[in-house]
Amino acid sequence: MLYTFSVLAVLAAAATASYDDNINFKSPSFEHPSMGLDMPKIMRRHLQKRDYNVTIDPSTLNFTHGVASGDPYPNSIILWTRISPQLENDRSNVTVAGTVPLYSHETERYVRASTSPICVDYQVSTSKNITGGVVSKGRAYTTSDIDYTVKVEAKGLAPFTTYYYRFNVCGSSKASPIGRTKTSPTADDDTNELGLAVFSCSNYPSGYFNAYGNAARRDEVDYFVHLGDYIYETSSGVLGRDARATNPPRTIFTLYDYRARIAQYRTDLDLSLAHQNFAWITTWDDHEVSNNGYRDGSSAVNNTESSFLRNGGVSVDQRKMNAVRAYFEWMPIRQVNLDDNLRIWRNFQMGKLFDLIVLDTRNYDRSITDLNWNTDYVTSIRNDAGRSLMGSNQENWFYRTLSESQERGAAWRVIGNQIVFSRVNISSWFGSEDEPYNVDQWDGYTSNRNRTYQHLYGNEIDNTIMLAGDSHANWVSDLLWVDPESAPYASLNNGFDIPSYNQATGEGAIGVEFAVTAVSSSGFSGNIAATNAQAQKLVRDNSELMWNEGYFRGYLALYLNAKEARAEYYGAPTVRTRNSYDIPLANFTVQAGANHLQRPIAGGSVNSGYLKNADQAGKVAGVNGTLALDTVTGAWGPVPNALLAGGNYITYARTNST
Repeated sequence: MLYTFSVLAVLAAAATASYDDNINFKSPSFEHPSMGLDMPKIMRRHLQKRDYNVTIDPSTLNFTHGVASGDPYPNSIILWTRISPQLENDRSNVTVAGTVPLYSHETERYVRASTSPICVDYQVSTSKNITGGVVSKGRAYTTSDIDYTVKVEAKGLAPFTTYYYRFNVCGSSKASPIGRTKTSPTADDDTNELGLAVFSCSNYPSGYFNAYGNAARRDEVDYFVHLGDYIYETSSGVLGRDARATNPPRTIFTLYDYRARIAQYRTDLDLSLAHQNFAWITTWDDHEVSNNGYRDGSSAVNNTESSFLRNGGVSVDQRKMNAVRAYFEWMPIRQVNLDDNLRIWRNFQMGKLFDLIVLDTRNYDRSITDLNWNTDYVTSIRNDAGRSLMGSNQENWFYRTLSESQERGAAWRVIGNQIVFSRVNISSWFGSEDEPYNVDQWDGYTSNRNRTYQHLYGNEIDNTIMLAGDSHANWVSDLLWVDPESAPYASLNNGFDIPSYNQATGEGAIGVEFAVTAVSSSGFSGNIAATNAQAQKLVRDNSELMWNEGYFRGYLALYLNAKEARAEYYGAPTVRTRNSYDIPLANFTVQAGANHLQRPIAGGSVNSGYLKNADQAGKVAGVNGTLALDTVTGAWGPVPNALLAGGNYITYARTNST
């Protein structure tokens, strides 16, 4: 069906819809509108190029990447889609020479931009088929300026309620897939239990995103949480030869590059399924911008003349702007009060059960990190009191939010953090004590970690669960202040005592850490037996580390109620192929008020990795009797041996770092 689409009519319809209804036209920050697009210019361009007889054929438009939702509030949710006349991402931000405003299309004599907006309607309903019960609806426009993405806030919703939503091209039957989402409970809601599926490090060329699909098909949690490295900026494989070679076929720097890379990741069928069926809460790590990033640069780009020339004249700040703009366009996240340092840290109050405190320990205001060529220097300063992963603004907010959560009576505090928090002596990896710590993790920022411990112990904040990703392995630890006397401000501890830690009982700990492996990024090298042996060394060398596992790619399911928190780790037999086998690796429980893992840890047995105290290495999954769930058929059975042979992720001539 054709319908007449006058730009003047679009502008006249501003009472019911406008460009402003699409959040992606705006800045990611309420505080910095200049980071948004110049709407008067866009509207003027459309007005100048209007054709009163132009017709738009909805059959030429496609919802190219399904639907997504995220950042749930009690009465609203963010909905996302992309409706476009082309599968390819928009390149019209390209400029030629001279000074041109960011994201301006005033270079149209060189680069073509869309001459009219595309109109979409959306509906939110309690009905699975959206045949009735519509509780929220609206209209929004999109253009090439924002890569034809659509992001709206559906309002007027009920707390902790499942909804279904759909977009369609205005005046036509051209519709998106139906999505499912869920609002959060109110802060004072007596919710019985909530479940989170937790993910990290999804590297497209390294393998298929089986973890997303398995968690989605299990359908046992309320929300999906991603701790960062949702994409990787590096390049692997050869397009046309390798099924999961990266697009663009190079390390990415420009706005187009970041748009195209996220778009490619979103073609993964399991990621698409997960976005369609769950509300997501996300934060970024380093690879959304650049490996081993910090406030002033990364391992590849650090504002030196050589890195500037080597990387096509793209500065650190410009690259971050490109990455953040693409992330904001493509991810179902809200505007936050960003400042000049690109804030994404925020808090979600999930009833009286817990606060989900989402941090940015990477890009916001992080002191210099390990850039691969300065490891000795960063190691030498890792105990300096002035070093911070978060910057003073975020640190103070973090401590204040922890206290406010305890004061409001929330049962738990769940911290969504990018990198492993606990002290981890990794000398067994190198066979030397010279460099025992990974200084790109919290181990490189000892004072920041000590300040966190001081706040937890000093204010008697209990029931704290630290989530972490980045490392491409599973780690479960009691949280304890190891050797607090080494802290440069130890004299500040005079208001409280640090209790001694009893490894057998867990007494003396102040919380637990559940660090999750990668969705697909490479883990420990070797077969299951070899990686279990490596895990045994790590558990041996770290008093607080109770379980480690580095072979399987997978995810964590975390369930919380007023009495306990349960962590269930799952792995896929391989990500070299798309498959639906979900292997239970280990289960852990934390009793409310205990502040440590319940003993015997993991019930005294795990299916992979190495478990402390039980002195037990995991069984070889699928070989020695461990069963897996086929999340497509719903049947339990042994994993086909063929899936456990030949490696568990795709390899190329080069590998990506964490």
